[in-house]
Amino acid sequence: MTVEEARSRIEELTVLLERYNYEYYVLNESSVSDAEFDRLMQELIHLETEFPGLKKKNSPSQRVGGMVQSEFKKIPHKRLMLSLGNVFNEDEMRDWDRRIRSLSNKAELEYAGEVKIDGLGISLIYDHGELQHCVTRGDGVMGEDVTANIITIRSIPLRVKETRPFEVRGEVFMSKPTLARLNEEREARGEPLFANARNAAAGSVRQLDSRIAASRNLDAFWYYLVNARELGIHSHLEALNWLDEQGFQTNHERRALHGVEDIIAYMRDYAEKRPNLPYDIDGLVIKVDDLDAYDRLGYTAKEPRWAIAYKFPPEEVTTRLLGIEITIGRTGRVTPNAILEPVRVAGSLVQRATLNNENFIQDKGLMIGDLIGLHKAADVIPEVTGPIVSRRTGEEIPWTMPENCPICGQPLTKVKGLHYCLNPECDSKKIEGMIHFASRNAMDIDGMGDRVVEEFFAEGFMRDIPDIYRLENHAQEIKELDGWSDKSINSLLAAIQVSKQKSLECLLIGLGIKEVGERMAKTLARKYKNLDALKEASEEELLAIKDVGPVAADCIARWFRDEKNIQKIEELRELHLNFEYLGVDTMDVNNYFYGKTVVLTGSLEHYSRQQMTEILEGIGARCSGSVSKKTDIVIAGSDAGSKLTKAQELGILVIDEEEAMNHLGGSGR
Repeated sequence: MTVEEARSRIEELTVLLERYNYEYYVLNESSVSDAEFDRLMQELIHLETEFPGLKKKNSPSQRVGGMVQSEFKKIPHKRLMLSLGNVFNEDEMRDWDRRIRSLSNKAELEYAGEVKIDGLGISLIYDHGELQHCVTRGDGVMGEDVTANIITIRSIPLRVKETRPFEVRGEVFMSKPTLARLNEEREARGEPLFANARNAAAGSVRQLDSRIAASRNLDAFWYYLVNARELGIHSHLEALNWLDEQGFQTNHERRALHGVEDIIAYMRDYAEKRPNLPYDIDGLVIKVDDLDAYDRLGYTAKEPRWAIAYKFPPEEVTTRLLGIEITIGRTGRVTPNAILEPVRVAGSLVQRATLNNENFIQDKGLMIGDLIGLHKAADVIPEVTGPIVSRRTGEEIPWTMPENCPICGQPLTKVKGLHYCLNPECDSKKIEGMIHFASRNAMDIDGMGDRVVEEFFAEGFMRDIPDIYRLENHAQEIKELDGWSDKSINSLLAAIQVSKQKSLECLLIGLGIKEVGERMAKTLARKYKNLDALKEASEEELLAIKDVGPVAADCIARWFRDEKNIQKIEELRELHLNFEYLGVDTMDVNNYFYGKTVVLTGSLEHYSRQQMTEILEGIGARCSGSVSKKTDIVIAGSDAGSKLTKAQELGILVIDEEEAMNHLGGSGR
């Protein structure tokens, strides 16, 4: 066979196999037998092996997996992947509808209702009719390229009719029957079971070997065409129909809803239908159908106003409170934890639940031995609802907070209803501090979870954060521990090395400075650019920063005056951790306003100036109260006065609110 003959046959086989995939996995029908499909696939694989130069990255043969990666490449989202706000009952849904109608100046709105799949958010990028990238949500700004794993999902089109660039977002999930089958197989092999379908799907997508993802029988529904209006589509429901025409699998449990009463009926219908669906849903999503209204309705700093998620009431079960154990967090805070008779709730086996503090236990009237109610708050966090007093036998035992820390033996201190261990050398505080440092929101060291940190601390390999970066000195000793091999050790050490290059805000979160969460860390990192500059900042200087109050300024300044913390910083410096803010690399998502100084003037129609300021600063702009030569853009509303005049005199770019909104965008689920 000549090269041209092979090229022609490969193209023919590609078209046939993609058509048969679409029929079988999207339409639930098939025009060929499994044997014929397998024969054609084997012919394609044979030709691609014989003529490797003709193999395309989106060949149907890639569906079977086989690519092994060392890590996932980071990819910035061109438009932020925002999360959605939540409502939990009919009254809250009516309030949301009332706000949206008020913003729209309409008596009634048309909505689109969709079931909310409990899976993993993914974005697909297409251009010239071919799939280019599959990207996870990540932090909404930056995701991971998981293309090799996602293309193993056979319902996803690798090629489409539309040649213009577009982006579609959806949810990768595992069906209930697939989860049951996989857990049966894992149980037979003596492997731990998947807790629920969402965890199983998320874990499958993040496998470095795509053959594992291919074996998991994942599926996906697609729910949002990001640039629909650029394609001439102005209705969300029309956009979903367009995705159907392109070969995507959308969820047909959706419904056009005319006003809030239709929404309420939809909520009630799916509260009943939920258990009978072949996949898990944790709620419903309601969106304004008119895409042209999205700019007018706008966004908060974290979520769009034109959509809302209704979360189903949590499933409640009963179990026995066997005991109460306390744990000591990285700040020294004492938390009582319920030890429960194991019970399955919302898809996973629960054996522990936090009891928050001593007052929580007293207010609930809990006693050891009680039969208690248990649910998962937001279908995620196990929460004790209270004792079933009518089922008490008289053998239940009251619980009191111990006077001393169970880890170090030092007296506990009670402050404003909360108990603390104030001993800085308490082992539990050190362990929790290292777990926090390695966590996903901080330094994101893959493979260094709670169990690993606790094991390495017990073995003496790690006593404080800098020791994480000295673990290579203990590689041979780790290898002698149960469950560790050269491959797992090398993988962990590689993840530790990668974390050294994390941006400054990640390090600030990881160091566990009181009052410094994710938002504060980003604010400080953007302001000071490197750790040394922040270290020298006075309390007065910190107070001058927007969003830094007196308590935070005091905590930050005191942390950097502590000699032990200074020593920790110097050790991390010697271990070559990055101390610089890398925002230019990690936050540049082609955002028009990023890094620019913006002044707002006049009355805005859709936002207050404070709201617009929060949005702009949330995406990396600098908002100023006065116009100067350093101003890049002035956003002028109605009745703009002297600031507009000065901007025109200085030749500064002036735009109106509508143009500003055109440069802002996002979607969420």
